[in-house]
Order: sequence, then structure tokens, then C-alpha cells
Amino acid sequence: MIYRELGNTGLKVSEIGMGCEGMSEKNYSMCAKLFDFAEENGINYFDLYASDPKLRAAIGQALKGRREKFLIQSHLCSIWKDGQYQRTRNLKEVKAAFKEMMKLLDVDYIEVGMIHYCDALSDWDEIVNNGILDYARELKSQGLIHHVGLSSHNPQVALKAVESHSIEVLMFSVNPCYDLQPASEDVETLWADESYEQELTNMNPERQKLYETCQREGVGITVMKCFGGGDLLNAELSPAGAALTVNQCIAYALSRPAVSCVLAGAHSVEQLKESLNFENASDSERDYALALASFPKISWKGHCMYCSHCEPCPKKIDIANVTKFLNLAQAGGNSQVPETVREHYKVLEHHAGECIKCGACEKRCPFGVAIRENMTAAKNIFGF
Repeated sequence: MIYRELGNTGLKVSEIGMGCEGMSEKNYSMCAKLFDFAEENGINYFDLYASDPKLRAAIGQALKGRREKFLIQSHLCSIWKDGQYQRTRNLKEVKAAFKEMMKLLDVDYIEVGMIHYCDALSDWDEIVNNGILDYARELKSQGLIHHVGLSSHNPQVALKAVESHSIEVLMFSVNPCYDLQPASEDVETLWADESYEQELTNMNPERQKLYETCQREGVGITVMKCFGGGDLLNAELSPAGAALTVNQCIAYALSRPAVSCVLAGAHSVEQLKESLNFENASDSERDYALALASFPKISWKGHCMYCSHCEPCPKKIDIANVTKFLNLAQAGGNSQVPETVREHYKVLEHHAGECIKCGACEKRCPFGVAIRENMTAAKNIFGF
């Protein structure tokens, strides 16, 4: 298992984590089985958005004797009411639900307290102004949560939260179909058929800016909906009109700036194992570039997807990472290049200034990226 830094939190998380979708199945007996498998295979991070008290109690039982082996990302504002899950911004309900969650999980703290499901700018304003954010900060000051997070599907809302310096972790929906879509306060537009009827070109710039800003600001991203609820794995259901594999979806998500962990939803140990197989997958099994380049009605022409098809470079330049650091530097507009970006660029073995403009990389790029221009831009920004 590869472990990644979760932004600036200091936490090291398994790049494959667990969602909680299937844990309540088979009368909650699946929960213990998934945690057993996770412990045996080095998965140390899981998300708990669900508020079902029976599920929370089952997870509490599964954690007994091994709490220190897992990092918990659990949600504030997710409550159980009238026998079903609900989202709330009622502070009294939020506090009661948190207290109940801690009791059912039988833990003294959780690593990430995730403010649940904020897809509207007005909702973010309410979180800030009605005491929800202050309550999360209070919990952090008391040591009951160690880091404050936010879950969202809307890049505008997520970016506002990140730029406010109020959150340390962002849970966001990341996959190569959703990344094409403009910001919306209606999450269902991400998978609606009509959203993909017109020709789509390149990643939505607000999503690109969000990822790059998270990287610059040290906000770690944990990924939900990597498989689009399973739709991306089925050619008949996929919004792209073609199927991707589990390995391709995970590789795509993990290659986005600031992404630390893919929360793989699993309804069985076998499904979680399929996601875990990514750790031993070959480069060809992980390769998503040619599949994306062949999608009907979708074009990433001119947009670097960090796929490394352009390599090997005769001067041994790591073109994908040089381009990623270039994009991170440019994301700040005319502001000074962040020291962290500059230092990460500096420690690369070879730099953009070594480019001899041979063009071999551009002949191999599936997306027609102007790589030589990018190398010149990187040299100008970083100085070498």
C-alpha cells in the first residue's frame, strides 16, 4: 500500500480508502468483514457519511481493539431522523448527532470532521454564519476532531471554502466525466444524460482551479464517486458512452493535484479487493489516456492529463510533473510562485530548461498538448 500526505494535516493516508456504502448490507455483518480486509491489506482511512445508528454501532464494534490502525473521516450535519438519513443545518441537531456518533463509534476523537454535503454558495454562507463552522472549530479546539473538512460536488462552493482557509480537507467527486461539467448546485446534473448530449471539450476550468488551489494551499482531497456510482464501469451506463476499468478510474483520480485518497465504495470484500488490486496493477492496466482520447463527443485536446504518454524524454525530463508544477504556479495568476511549488520543482532530477525542443514528446501525446511551449513557460517561471 502506498501512503500519501493528506494536505498539510500531517496524516498519512492509504491511497485506497473505504467508503461506507456497503457496510450496512447483510444485516451489518459486511462491516466487520470489510474492516478485517482493510486491516490485513493496509487500508487505514475510511469515510462515514451515513448517520444510520445501527451502522455507526457496527463500525464501533469493528474498530474495537484496533482503533489506532484507522483514520476516521466522519460527517457533521448528517443525522438520522424519522428512520432515514437527512442533512441538517440546525445546530442543535448537529450537536446531538455528533454526540451520538461518538458514543456509537466508542471513540474519543475522529481525525477529520467533515461538514456534510455543501453544494450551494448560500448553504456555505449559512454554515459560516449560523454557527456550524464555529462548532467544528470548537470541536477541534477540544481535540474531539483533529481537522475540519467539507464535502461538496460543486467546484465554486469548494473553492470558496478552500480560499477562506476554513477547511483542511475536501471530499470531492472526481472522475473524468464529472470533471468536464460546469459548476452546478444540482448534483444530479453530473450524471444526467442531457449533460453529455453536446460535445464536451477539456476539463472544466473551475474544477482545474480547485484542484490546483488545494495543492497550493495544502488542502488534501479525498475522492468520492471515483466510479460515478459504478456507471463509468459499464459502457451502457457511462456518460462517456464507453466503459473504463477500476484501475483507470483510480489512476485518473490519484493523478489530480492535491488528491490523497480514493474512497472506494464496496458492497463486498471482493469489490474492495478489486480496488485494492490497483496497488499491484501494471502501468498499462492503469493507463487511462488512450481510453479518454477515444471517448465519443468528448475531447481533451490541448489539455495535459498527466498520463506520461509523452515520455521517455531524451533529456530524462519528467514532463508530467514539470507540467503539473507549471499549472500550479500559473494558478495563482500574477502572484509569486509558492515556495512549496518552487521547491518541489527544484528537486526534480531534470528541469524544463534542459528541453532541446526535439518534439518527440508531442508526437506521442494523445491529447495534442503543446509540450515544448509548456517547457519554455516553465523555464521562464522557475528560472531553469
